Amino acid sequence: MFTGIIENKAHVIDIKENKKNLDFLFKSEILSQLKVDQSISHNGVCLTVAKIFEDSYLVNVVDETLDKTNFSSLKIGDAVNIERSMQINGRLDGHIVQGHVDQVGECTSIIEQGGSFLMSFKYSNPSDVTVEKGSICINGISLTVFNSMPTSFTVAIIPYTWENTNLRDVKVGDTVNLEFDIIGKYIHKILNK
Repeated sequence: MFTGIIENKAHVIDIKENKKNLDFLFKSEILSQLKVDQSISHNGVCLTVAKIFEDSYLVNVVDETLDKTNFSSLKIGDAVNIERSMQINGRLDGHIVQGHVDQVGECTSIIEQGGSFLMSFKYSNPSDVTVEKGSICINGISLTVFNSMPTSFTVAIIPYTWENTNLRDVKVGDTVNLEFDIIGKYIHKILNK
């Protein structure tokens, strides 16, 4: 479980096919703090550290994850947002994030507002819902929704988040990983039985 508060970025340094799956090799400043079998959120996707090398670490991305996320479009050199799993004795600064991406969304606009940014996204499955002033996880980042519509929404990006995550690399038309609020998903399912 995660909070959506990004710790650092990792850069893709190699991608290898492994049957129907892909093995990603990442380099990160927090490498010395990682261990094998640890769950790490990569752009909002909960992945397990499979191997640690002197200057990098390896994760396996299975076919199911490749189908539901934007990992199949990552290239060598791309940066991903990373967060280690939350500690029970720590603060929950963002919201409850599972690291289980629901679907990809597409960036439809980016508006600069004197240091901060408004980013709008659309998505295809209307059974995934957002609510005004509710939480959404975009590439692993806990953000607050406004302009909530049946298949689109907008978020405001503060300067700190813009400078310290990979949202600054997102362009209009790019895809991002979306995890909708777990509490909202349960309520939506109960009400629509």
